Order: sequence, then C-alpha cells, then structure tokens
Amino acid sequence: MAGTFRRDIAAVRQRDPAARSDIEVVLCYPGLHAVWGHRLAHRLWRSGHTLCARVVSTVARAWTGVDIHPGAELGPGLFIDHALGVVIGETAVVGSDVTLFHGVTLGGTSMEAVKRHPTVGDRVTIGAGAKVLGPVTIGSGSRIGANAVVVRDVPPDSVVVGVPGQVIARSRPRSATAPTDLDDALLPDLVGVTLAALQRQVDGLEEQFGSRVRVPDIRPSASGVWRGEDFSI
Repeated sequence: MAGTFRRDIAAVRQRDPAARSDIEVVLCYPGLHAVWGHRLAHRLWRSGHTLCARVVSTVARAWTGVDIHPGAELGPGLFIDHALGVVIGETAVVGSDVTLFHGVTLGGTSMEAVKRHPTVGDRVTIGAGAKVLGPVTIGSGSRIGANAVVVRDVPPDSVVVGVPGQVIARSRPRSATAPTDLDDALLPDLVGVTLAALQRQVDGLEEQFGSRVRVPDIRPSASGVWRGEDFSI
C-alpha cells in the first residue's frame, strides 16, 4: 500500500503543473483523497466487511465529491483532476496511470448483478464530463474527449469524440512512456470536417453545372467564426 500511495502522489506531480510539492498534493488534492479513501474501502470490501466499506466510501464522497463504489478496482497511478462529480460504479475496472477529469462517469446500463460497468485500460485519459456506460472496454493508450458518450468498445490507441462517441484510430500510436495526452484543442472535429467536405463537393458541382438557385453563402470564415443573421441570438 505504501508503494501504491507513493505512485499516486507521483502521478499528481507528473500530470498537474500546479502541484508544487508532495506535501501540497497530500493535503490539498481531493482527487487523491478520494482514491486513497477508495483503496481503504476496497480492502474492507474484499475482506467481507461490506457495510464498513460502504460507510468509508460514503464519508469519502461527502469529503471529496467523488463517488466510487468500494467494489470497483482502481489501478496504481490513477489521477482524478479537480475531482468533483466523478462517479465510478461497482464493477468498474481501471488500469494503471489513468487520468480522469471532473464530471466523468464510469456507469452501468443494467439492473442485474453482473459485470455492468466499464473496463479502462492503462494510460487512458478521459476528458471532463465524459460518460462511459456499460460493460465496454477502453483499450490502453486511448483518449476520450470531453463530454463524449461511449457505449461500445474502444480499441487501443484510439481517440473518441462526440455523442454517441465516434472512434478514431490514432495515426501515430503513443508509446507507454509518452506524456499524458491532455490538449483538448488537438481533438478532431468530425462533424466540422464532414460539413467542410460536403461544402467542397457542392462548390465543385456548382462550378461544373452552374447553380440555378442562388442561396446564401453560409460557411465559417478562415478563422472558424460563423457570421450571418440566421445565427442571431
């Protein structure tokens, strides 16, 4: 347990540039407190003291704002950044060196007492507000974008964006030693790319055959800003 605790502290120092010292991390990071509270509750759960485990998890939830069922299995090096609103269900399994942001849910989609929560591989990053639902598997090295809703398996080294989540294979898979993938600005915009491709096809057809009906030219500028009275608020 001591080794696991040291790895949990190191995970925070490595993945949060705001963390300036180990003592600051230990005293001031509710995500770390939630993980440690769960590790104690999980030990009680595994030893058959289920009621005590639920009491510990309830106290940790009230203290940190993170709801982790004591039956969930959390690997070493888990970092829950900002912490508030994170929910991890009973049969969830989380691998090593995973990063979760606030508002993440690893939830179930069944009322039966079976495996009904996600299995998350190693080195996965799940963005703020993302929902991973059901007994799906998130492959190691994957990135789940903010507010994505994932309801099917994700292969290793993939990126998932949108509702429902669309799986994109990485063109350059990340190595096990690569730094944590945190830049949301680099996530692809599948809808935007698709609309731009359709607009180019329409432009080509108009040039080839001529347009009989003149319609307003509604498209974003080069900077990505949409303009037009149709979008008045």
